[in-house]
Amino acid sequence: MKKINISILLSLLFSFVLIAQSNNSYLIKAGKVFNSEKGVFVKNRQILVQGKFIKKIAANIKVDKGTKIIDLSGYTVLPGLIDSHTHILEQFAMNKNNTAGTLENIFTKDDAYRALRSVGLLKSYLASGFTTIKDVGNSGKFLDVSLKRAVKEGLIKGPRIIAAGPIMSSVGGQFPGISSDYDFIPATEYRIIKSPDDARFAVREHINYGVDVIKICADNSPNNTALTYDEIKAIVETAHRFNKKVSAHATKTLSITDALNAGIDGIDHGYGISDDLLKVMAQKGTYLIPTDYHVAPIGFKYHALNGWTKQRTNKLKKKLNHRLNFAINNNVKIAFGADIYVDFEIPRGDAAKNVFNAYLDAGATANQILQYATYNAADFLGYKNKLGVIKSGATADIVAFKGDLEKDFNKIFNNADLVIKNGKIIINKITPPNRNK
Repeated sequence: MKKINISILLSLLFSFVLIAQSNNSYLIKAGKVFNSEKGVFVKNRQILVQGKFIKKIAANIKVDKGTKIIDLSGYTVLPGLIDSHTHILEQFAMNKNNTAGTLENIFTKDDAYRALRSVGLLKSYLASGFTTIKDVGNSGKFLDVSLKRAVKEGLIKGPRIIAAGPIMSSVGGQFPGISSDYDFIPATEYRIIKSPDDARFAVREHINYGVDVIKICADNSPNNTALTYDEIKAIVETAHRFNKKVSAHATKTLSITDALNAGIDGIDHGYGISDDLLKVMAQKGTYLIPTDYHVAPIGFKYHALNGWTKQRTNKLKKKLNHRLNFAINNNVKIAFGADIYVDFEIPRGDAAKNVFNAYLDAGATANQILQYATYNAADFLGYKNKLGVIKSGATADIVAFKGDLEKDFNKIFNNADLVIKNGKIIINKITPPNRNK
C-alpha cells in the first residue's frame, strides 16, 4: 500500500477550499449603503461577499471573471435589521391582551401549536428585513431555544434568534388577578425567583438549557410585586460571570433604580423612568429599549378597540415622547425593540417596523432609528462588529430597499426587495436578480 504524501494532500485540500469560496462569492453594487457605525449614508459602494461573511466594501472592487454581480444601483442597502424585544411564541387578538387572553393562549394552544404558529411570524420578520431578533420570554419552557436551533439547522426559515428562555420574575409573573388556587400557572411561563441563591441557580439553569441572554422582570407590571435588589444583583453577577447580558422589564422608579445599581445591561420599556434616571443610564452606558408600539399608528387602533379615549392616548404619547426625546438629547444608548405580540392584522415584521413611527414622532431622525436597529442593537446583544454592520469580517446580513431611504424614509415600511442572511439570498424580488461579470 502506497503512503499518502501529506503535503500534496493538504495542498489539494487548500485548493478545494479556495475553489469553494470562489464559487460562493458575489459582488453587490449598491446605489447607497448605510454606514451604521457612523449613522450616515454613503453613495456608490461595492460589497464583496464570500461565504457567510463580508470580504470587503469599497468604492470599487476588482473581482475574478465569472463572479456573480448583483446590481443594486437603484437601491438603498442596509445591514440586516435587529429587533431587540420580541415575543415570538405569543399572538393575541387586539381585544385579548389581558389575563384571560394570556390564559387562553397557554391552555388552549399546546407547545406544538405555538411553535408552528411562530414559523409564519418568523418568515414575516425576514420579509420585512429583520435578520436577527432577541426573543425575551413568554415562550413556555424554552420553546424559543428550540426555535433558535430549528432556524440554525435550516429546518425553518427565520431571523437568527437570540433566546432568553422563561423570564425571571417575582411571585405571580405578569398574571394579575390569578387566584391563589392557581398559583402554579405563572410558573408555566416564568421562572419564579424565590431568593438570591435561587436566582443564581436559575441563571445557571437557563444557561445549561441553551439561552443566549437573560431577561428579568425587575417589576412584574401589570402585577404589583418586584424582584429585590439582592435578587437582581445575584442574577446580573452570575450571568456576567458566564458572559451573558441581562435586560430588565422595568417601568417603575424603584425597580429601574435597583436594576441600574445592580449593573443591568438594558432597561426594556422604561415607561415611568425619570429624567434623572435617564442621566444615570447615560453615565453607566446602559441601553434603553423603548418599546413604544402604544404610540405608533398601530397602537392608536389598538387603544380605540379597547376603549381608550383620545385624551388618554395623547397623554401617554406626550409622556413617552418626552422620555425618548430626553434620552436622545442626553446620549443614552438606545437599541430598537418593538414588543409586538398582538395581532395588528398586518404581518408581524411590518408591525415591528411600524414602531419606527413612534421614534420619529419623538424626535429621532431616520439615520438614528436605523442605527438603533442595526449597530446599537448588535452592540447591546454582544455582537458588535459581527452583526448590524456592513464591513470587512462581519456576517453577511444585508437588506436592500428600492429607492432612496435617506430622502423617503417611509419606504422602509415596504417589504424588502432583497434579504441576505449568513451570505445566502433568502428573499429576492429583484428582476433580473444578477449577472456574471
